Amino acid sequence: MSTYSNEHILFMKKKKRERLLVILVQIFILIFFFGLWELGARFELINTFLTSSPSKVFETFLNLFKANDLFSHIIVTFNETLISFLIATILGILIATLLWWNKFLAKVFDPYLTILNSLPKVALGPLIIIWVGANTNSIIFMALMISLIVTIINIYNGFIATDKGFLTLMKSLKASKIQIYLKLIIPANITNIINSLKINISMSLIGS
Repeated sequence: MSTYSNEHILFMKKKKRERLLVILVQIFILIFFFGLWELGARFELINTFLTSSPSKVFETFLNLFKANDLFSHIIVTFNETLISFLIATILGILIATLLWWNKFLAKVFDPYLTILNSLPKVALGPLIIIWVGANTNSIIFMALMISLIVTIINIYNGFIATDKGFLTLMKSLKASKIQIYLKLIIPANITNIINSLKINISMSLIGS
C-alpha cells in the first residue's frame, strides 16, 4: 500500500511532466538553432568563413577522429582549461580575501578591477600572442585574463555582502578577524564561491 497521498502522487506526476517538457523544449531549441545555422550557411545568408556550418563542424570532427588527432586536441584543451581554472580560482579567492581584509587596498584597486573587467579581452588576443608567444602559455594567459577578474569581483562582492548582523555579533563577542573570516565569511559564501567556480570554468574554457 502506498504511503503517499493521492495529492502527493499527482503533484509528483505534474513535476515529472514539467521536467520532461523542459527537456523537450530545450532539445527543440537546440535542433532549431542548428537547423537555422545550417540553412543560413547553405543559402549563403551568413558568412561561412567566420561561422562555418554544423555539417562542416561534424565533418571536421570525423576527420580528426579518423586521423586519431581528436583526443589529443581534447586533452590539450582540457589541460589548458584546467590549469587556467585552478590558477584563476586560487588567485581569485586569495585576492578577494586580501581586498576584504584590507579596505584601503580594496578602495585603491576598485577602479582598476572595473577597467580590467570591461576590457575586450578576446580582442587583445594578437597582443597577448606577441607578448607571451604563440604557444600554450598565451592560451592560459588569455583564459586567466577572462576568468580571474570575474572571479575576484564575484567572490569579493559576496564577502562584503555578508549579513552585517552576524558580523556585528561576531565583533561583539571579541572574535578576531581570522575567526570572522573562517567562521562567518567563508561559510556564508560557500554558495557564492561555488557559483563563481561555475562561471570560472566556463570563462576558462572560452579563453582556451
